[in-house]
Amino acid sequence: MGKGGVGKTTTAAASAIRSAELGYRTLVVSTDIAHSLADSLDMPLTGQPQELIPNLFAQEINVLDEVREHWGEMQGYLGSVLRKQGMSKAVAEEMAIIPGMEEVVSLLHINKQANEDNFDRVIIDAAPTGETIRLLTVPESFQWYVGRLRGWGDMPMRMAINMVSRFMPDKDLMGSLDNLVAGVKELQKVLTNPEITSYRVVLNPEKMVIKEAQRAYTYLNLYGYSVDAVVCNRVFPRDLSDGYFDIWKSAQAANLQLVNECFHPLPIFEVPLFDQEVTGLAMLQRMADTVFGPDPVRDGPGDPTRKFYVGKPQEITRNNGYYVLSIPLPLAEREDVNLHRSVYDELIVRIGNWKRNVVLPTGLAKLDVSGARYEGDRLNILFEVPPATVIAPEDLKPKRWDTLKARLRGK
Repeated sequence: MGKGGVGKTTTAAASAIRSAELGYRTLVVSTDIAHSLADSLDMPLTGQPQELIPNLFAQEINVLDEVREHWGEMQGYLGSVLRKQGMSKAVAEEMAIIPGMEEVVSLLHINKQANEDNFDRVIIDAAPTGETIRLLTVPESFQWYVGRLRGWGDMPMRMAINMVSRFMPDKDLMGSLDNLVAGVKELQKVLTNPEITSYRVVLNPEKMVIKEAQRAYTYLNLYGYSVDAVVCNRVFPRDLSDGYFDIWKSAQAANLQLVNECFHPLPIFEVPLFDQEVTGLAMLQRMADTVFGPDPVRDGPGDPTRKFYVGKPQEITRNNGYYVLSIPLPLAEREDVNLHRSVYDELIVRIGNWKRNVVLPTGLAKLDVSGARYEGDRLNILFEVPPATVIAPEDLKPKRWDTLKARLRGK
């Protein structure tokens, strides 16, 4: 995942090509509504997996078709029933379309492909950062919304069931809803299981892009998603000698240092700025060879599907009157810790010559740092919560359905 235009699609496609080369039956699938996977592969794709070369399958999910299959018939009937209960047409139509349904059906489709053992590896070409965060938070939000929908009372739900049963006797509204919730719960377990799923942040060595990648990295950790590597794309070749690029090279060198500071201890893969656009199988193969090495070996460093980092690079917990931000301690002398808050809601941690930039979520950015201590191989930074302060769980996470929640509460 990463900001739009940083090279997520080419990274996913090149990784999939190497995976297929290693003998894994590999599916690379796009969840971005503005699909570009077909353009990257320079081959037409459809809503179903199709084999491009031996072991390599690709697909661009047709979200509208998936929504119609899972919820389309129910949507119309549920909306009409809710309108008869006194809701305005606009509110009824919004209630009938569960927020995040597009993301849910995309993820359920991918999970189905994996569960059916059609493929050994599934590589997802994600949408830009904001949409991907929304995609990954949908399982939690979806379950909250269904609970609120049921909270409208038994009468509307009984009427909805009777209405559907009368015109569609083979349809079970509550059963369909329960099946969706069960599928989402199973999906959430898969997404947060580091033995099954890992996430990779793709960025360019540009300050604005790095800052957004930091925020994405922080939120992925908050939700329990395992990040195991960073891909830094479009790095100027070291032997580039054209004087025109001297200033750019100097800026990139500083930004590459910042990338290492921000994402330690994750491995960082540097992808050079190639002499031509990376599209088509030949150029994607060249990219795979450059990043992962020309001699692929299963489970070796050249296997893009292996786990590159095991552990929790960053986590936040609640302990008595404190929130604790825990990060791994690098191999350095345990000197005095210097903590500094920047104007960008960042926490800058200095230990000797080592520096780490941590973007704070909204909840922690409002609190004062009360200290830090070493525990085992981790540095724990304490944020004191005043006795009268209550921080809702969503304050530690991106804002998602605030407007809708207010509407449902009648505000």
